[in-house]
Amino acid sequence: MTKVKVYVTLRESVLDPQGAAVQGSLAKMGYSEVSDVRIGKYLELTIGEMNRDLDVVVKEMCEKLLANTVIEDYRFEVEEEN
Repeated sequence: MTKVKVYVTLRESVLDPQGAAVQGSLAKMGYSEVSDVRIGKYLELTIGEMNRDLDVVVKEMCEKLLANTVIEDYRFEVEEEN
């Protein structure tokens, strides 16, 4: 079994109203040092043994379902293999 961590974030050029709202709330709470907040998604995939290249398969999953590649970027890490 292999664990893959997938991080999906909005592209820098895309406005993040949810992040702006969180940043504004943090400022009101006294955390004015925080100048920007970007909200994203974190996914953990546990993948069983396969005959295909793991990186290729995860990239396909990200591009077909897990990320909207028009407005989001993604990256992934293979954490462990048992």
